[in-house]
Amino acid sequence: MTAAAELMDYDEVIAKFDPVLGLEVHVELSTHTKMFCGCPVAFGAEPNTQVCPTCLGLPGALPVVNETAVESAIRIGLALNCEIAEWCRFARKNYFYPDMPKNFQTSQYDEPIAFNGWLDVELEDGTVVRVDIERAHMEEDTGKSLHVGGATGRIHGAEHSLLDYNRAGVPLIEIVTKPITGTGSRAPEVARAYVTALRDLLRALGVSDVRMDQGSLRCDANVSLMARGATEFGTRTETKNVNSLRSVERAVRYEMTRQAAVLQEGGKIRQETRHFDESSGSTSPGRAKETSEDYRYFPEPDLVPIAPSREWVSQLRETLPEMPWVRRKRIQREWNLSDLELRDLLNVGAVDVIAATVDAGASPAEARAWWVSQLAQEANTRGVELADLPITPKQVAEVIKMVGDGTLTNKLARSVVEGVLAGEGEPAEVVEKRGLKVVSDDSALIAAVDEALANNPDILDKIRSGKVQAAGKIVGDVMRATKGQANAKRVQELVLERSNA
Repeated sequence: MTAAAELMDYDEVIAKFDPVLGLEVHVELSTHTKMFCGCPVAFGAEPNTQVCPTCLGLPGALPVVNETAVESAIRIGLALNCEIAEWCRFARKNYFYPDMPKNFQTSQYDEPIAFNGWLDVELEDGTVVRVDIERAHMEEDTGKSLHVGGATGRIHGAEHSLLDYNRAGVPLIEIVTKPITGTGSRAPEVARAYVTALRDLLRALGVSDVRMDQGSLRCDANVSLMARGATEFGTRTETKNVNSLRSVERAVRYEMTRQAAVLQEGGKIRQETRHFDESSGSTSPGRAKETSEDYRYFPEPDLVPIAPSREWVSQLRETLPEMPWVRRKRIQREWNLSDLELRDLLNVGAVDVIAATVDAGASPAEARAWWVSQLAQEANTRGVELADLPITPKQVAEVIKMVGDGTLTNKLARSVVEGVLAGEGEPAEVVEKRGLKVVSDDSALIAAVDEALANNPDILDKIRSGKVQAAGKIVGDVMRATKGQANAKRVQELVLERSNA
């Protein structure tokens, strides 16, 4: 087999092969408790503190289905235009992993709760690609292994491994596409756009925080190549647990160029799982990929089937929010944004926080100005998303209101935002603690203006001779004297009044 480092030029790949994609996205639901027990679900808790006999797979412990997770699964299925099963059940998927205490995963096999759906995905140039959905089924997450020692963080070369079962039993929905064909050179872009659209949809539904960096949204990217003109799919590889949108695109592109090089030299693609290396953008072999027969699926005897009534499904359909892409088009119209302006806001993740700031009382222009300037820079410095900054849209709207009613100048407002970001409290508390309120007492301003005029008799003469622009020097002096806490417009008025007194 050709070494992984030997790649075919991408244009040559497209000239000789047709890519086929299959994307499996695992979504951790944001329920309060696990899928089959009452243990809490919270990211970052102390290892092995959110466990019980059921999620540890101890003898005699029996599972109970989480109703909220079932509800979320149905809402996801409806949003993906799926049919919702009138009757479905869980199955045992048998395999051994140290971080799976039962030695089987409770999942769904041939009877998923949602199936035969689709999602329209818009690429950057406006091209729409329909991705067909095979199924969306319920299952539970496994625990987590931490391999200590070695250079890669993987089990190979590690000195020992630690197991944390907090994640074992967390509710998962796995969304599986049908084979995605006909995308040609745009296959990597389509993969990224699909996962992006799915993430936005799930966030809008409120069923998951979809944090790829924390593993609550993970993508397994299946890639195979067919020679031009062939009718039979090639052998696929599955790059596991890709955890960023950019990496989904890079992983698909890399696998296309790697597989093409192997096939070009007469080699065969091994059906296997692969790992994606963020630093190099390459994939490496994992294990031989099992088939469904290897998992020895059989119906879960400890759980009764699920039969959602059509009335319940109809009620849940009524709870679906405005779809993200529909909302974006509406916002674009209401805010009078060009396609480029909207794309820029999407690229920095600002649409939702700006919309929430507008809902809290700010104008679209003011909200945009704050989120795409000072706050975007702060998010970039901290290496976080805008929505993860320690300031809320409501707080930003409050600062904007203070500027509008003259309580703050723009300069003072920036200091208030800095204080909120630093954890000093609500905007009003920061104003009070830092003494940032605008000086609105005319007597104090008049004294500062008179002093500045007295110190600059030449400027006073220019103003009196009609050179009004010379007043800018006096305004600047007063602003410095008041530490930026004066209303510049009012200072300008007073400078002209006192110059001609």
